[in-house]
Amino acid sequence: MLMPKKNRVAIYEYLFKEGVMVAKKDTHLPKHADVDVPNLHVLKALQSLKSRGYVKEQFAWRHYYWYLTNEGIQYLRDYLNLPAEIVPATLRRAPTRPEASRPRGKMDEGGRRPGGMDSQRDAYRRGPGVDKAGEAGAGATQAFEFRGGFGRGRGGAPPM
Repeated sequence: MLMPKKNRVAIYEYLFKEGVMVAKKDTHLPKHADVDVPNLHVLKALQSLKSRGYVKEQFAWRHYYWYLTNEGIQYLRDYLNLPAEIVPATLRRAPTRPEASRPRGKMDEGGRRPGGMDSQRDAYRRGPGVDKAGEAGAGATQAFEFRGGFGRGRGGAPPM
């Protein structure tokens, strides 16, 4: 499809920066949500990249999802004249947080945190002498009786 080169470059720059792109399947949408170009130009530019194997396409609920492949990264790097040090956001590592910097609560000698939460948990869990499995199920009580009249068939006498 014929489109201005500035639109194609804007689409490719956004795709390279993020590594992924999403577009609603609406050819009449005047502007794309992330790039300031018509949505039709985004659909057709990425359709072209898909046919050359530079992006993988996923479609769900009237939205297209495109993911750059390794060949697509190299193609866009050559097309946009970018150095090899610049990589899409999907390939960058997230900054790790040091575990020691997170504040932790104080614990007493028993390995429990002070406060009312542990006592509530202990009351919920009950002591070790209680048989929870014996209290549950169909034969838990001796006064078991079958009451008919529920579901299919009444269980009573046939109608006359």
